[in-house]
Amino acid sequence: MRKAIQYMIISALAFTLLNVFVKSLNNFSVYQIVFFRSIGTLFFTLPFLIKNKISILGHQKTLLVARSLAGLISMTLFFLSLKYIAMGTAVSIRYIAPIFAALFAVIILKERIKPIQWLLFIIAFFGVVILKGFNSDIQIQGIVFAIVSAIFAGLVYIIIRKIGNKDHPVVVVNYFMVISAILGGLISIKGWVNPKGQEWLIFLSLGIFGYFAQLYMTKAMQQGETNQIAPLKYLEVVFTVILGLVWFNEIYNIMSLVGILIIITALSLNLIVHKK
Repeated sequence: MRKAIQYMIISALAFTLLNVFVKSLNNFSVYQIVFFRSIGTLFFTLPFLIKNKISILGHQKTLLVARSLAGLISMTLFFLSLKYIAMGTAVSIRYIAPIFAALFAVIILKERIKPIQWLLFIIAFFGVVILKGFNSDIQIQGIVFAIVSAIFAGLVYIIIRKIGNKDHPVVVVNYFMVISAILGGLISIKGWVNPKGQEWLIFLSLGIFGYFAQLYMTKAMQQGETNQIAPLKYLEVVFTVILGLVWFNEIYNIMSLVGILIIITALSLNLIVHKK
């Protein structure tokens, strides 16, 4: 259990550093950021698939492409939101994705959601309302980007459920990264800006941090009880708020922090209720 907690903390730190580096690349096109984020991870996924003789094309190509496109839209909009609002705010809103995943599960998978879960979802969304309603400095454009990003992230969860165990998890990630690299690269050509000096290092590190964030989160889930470990992923919000304050001098008023706390608490309780 201790090792699982350590893995989840490492994962949260890696996700946080990814957010920080994306935020620091504010002068570059979001599509160029998506391209480098994807290329970096492919250096890990492709060799793994080749070494273990796993089919790169997978078995459920339509679902794999759909998951990749939904993930690409979600990732692009989240990176875009970081250009307009504080990192902690953007990450908190992105984490309301389970609300939309639940709605898609009811519509597409015909699942039933417990009444207590709906209540917790409403409370979490109320946290988002507090974030915007009591902070006039937050740009509505950034909030919209983050919410739509969460909607598509919720759709990703459902598509992955549909894929199930019929395709290896690394195949799913590899599809996502290949399609993101191709589309991100093509769209970014027109506004491409050549990185200089340490900017190259930051760009190349995006895929590395993204890969290890996912890897250690998976390891944590495999070694610990899900209902005890999963809420720890919200440490990313805490770490991101702290680094945002220190690194970018981001400002959070009391009500903003209250809104973030409401979102984290409601979604953590939902995870526990869902697993029970």
